[in-house]
Amino acid sequence: MIPPKPRTRPDRVSLLQYLRLFRRDILSAQPARLYRAWMAEFRTPFFRSYLCNDPALVGLVLKARPDDFPKSNRVREGLSPLLGQSVFLTNGEAWQRQRRIIDPAFEGGKVKEAFPAMRAAALSARDRIARQAGKALEIESEASHGAADVIFRILFSIPIENEIAARVFSQFRNHQRSQPLLNLAAFVPLPGWFPRFHRRAARRTAMEIRTLIARLVDERMKDIHAGTAPADLATKIMTTVDPATGTGFDADEMIDQVAIFFLAGHETSASALAWALYLLAADQEAQEKVAREVNGIKDNLEFSDISRLEFTRNVFREALRLYPPVPMMVRENRHPETFRARDVRRGSQIVVSPWHIHRHERIWDNPDAFDPDRWRAPEARQSVRQGFLPFSAGPRVCPGAGIAMIEGVLFLALLVRDLRFSPAGGQDPVPVAHLTVRAKDGIMLAVHRRGEGGR
Repeated sequence: MIPPKPRTRPDRVSLLQYLRLFRRDILSAQPARLYRAWMAEFRTPFFRSYLCNDPALVGLVLKARPDDFPKSNRVREGLSPLLGQSVFLTNGEAWQRQRRIIDPAFEGGKVKEAFPAMRAAALSARDRIARQAGKALEIESEASHGAADVIFRILFSIPIENEIAARVFSQFRNHQRSQPLLNLAAFVPLPGWFPRFHRRAARRTAMEIRTLIARLVDERMKDIHAGTAPADLATKIMTTVDPATGTGFDADEMIDQVAIFFLAGHETSASALAWALYLLAADQEAQEKVAREVNGIKDNLEFSDISRLEFTRNVFREALRLYPPVPMMVRENRHPETFRARDVRRGSQIVVSPWHIHRHERIWDNPDAFDPDRWRAPEARQSVRQGFLPFSAGPRVCPGAGIAMIEGVLFLALLVRDLRFSPAGGQDPVPVAHLTVRAKDGIMLAVHRRGEGGR
C-alpha cells in the first residue's frame, strides 16, 4: 500500500514563491529531487541552508561533532513563547546542565516503572473510543487525548480529567494549530532588540499554558517539602541536582521543562499513533494481522508482554518512518565546513530532515510503501542504521524515546484488540507540518467493536 504524502513542487521556483509555499507548509514546498539527493543547497539574501541526507553528514552533525552544530536560533524564535529556555532549545553548558538533571529520571528501569500509568491511559482511551463505536471519529483528536493522558499520569500522577490537566490539553490544541513551525526570524536575521512577530493567538495560548503549568509545579513543590509527593517523573526531576554544580531546577526552569515534556511527549506520540491507526485502517490485512497477534492479551498486561508483539511494534516503526513526528531538525555550523566537496561558511543553516531521509530512494527499498514486514528483512538493517531517526540521534536524542516506543505499541495493541478501524470521510489525509506532522483536515476513521471472536 502507498499511503498519501504531500505533492512536491517544481524544481525551480522564485524565492518569493518558495517562501510562500514554505510558510504555508514546509512539506509540500519540497521538490521531488530531494528524496534522492545526498545534499542540497538553498540560498536567500540573508543566509544559506544545506539539507543533509547523506548518512555520513548526518552522523557528523548529530553524533560525531554535535557541539560544532548547535541548534539554530531560527527555530527557537518560533517556539520560545511556549518553551522558554527548555532543554529542546538550549545549547552548550546550559543544555548539558539540563540533561544532567533530566536524564537520571529516564535511566535504568524508569520506563518499566511508568508502564502502569501508560496502561491506565491506554485502557481509558480504549473505553472512550469504544463508547463511540459505530461512528466516524477524527482520530487525531482521540490520539492527542490519549497521549496527553499518558504525559499527565507519568509526570504528575494525575489523569487528563484533572481540572488543570484538562485545561492545559485544551489550550495546547489551540496552540498547536495557531503556531507555525517557523516565523519571520527563520528567514531574516533580526537583531535582538527587534520585536518578534508571533501570532497573537500563539502568544496568548502559550502564556495560558505556562500559567497552568506553573500551578502544577507550585503544588508539587509544596508536596515535596511536605514529604507527600508521589515518586513520579516530576518529583524525580525536581529533586535531582546537577552533580557538576550542585543546583537543581528552580520554578521557572521547571515550567520550561514541563512545557517541552508535554510538547515532545504528547504531541509527537499523538502524531505517530494517529498515523499508525490510519495506516492500519487503510490496510485491513495488516490490521487483522495485528488483531491476531494481540488476541488473548489481557487488560492487565505486563511490561514484558510488549516484547512479544513483534508485528505490532513493526507497524508503529513503519508509521514513524513514513510520518516522522518532527520532520526537520535545524542546526547551525560554528566553523567553516566542507560538505561533499562544497564549502559551507560559518553560520549556515544545516537541516537534517527525517521526512526526506525516511523516504530516501537511495536508503530504503520502495520508500513510500507501508510495509511493516520490511523491519524483519536482514537487508533492511543497513537502511535502519542509515536512515531511521524519529527521535533524533547522538547526545541530543530524545530522553523519552523508550517511553514513546512502548506507549505506541501498547495503544495499538489494546485498541486493535477490541476495535476495528476503517477509512471514512471519502478523502485521504494530507500530511502537513505544524509543530509535528499532522493531517491537513484531520484523519477520519470509522470505528466498530470487534465481535467476541476477534478478542
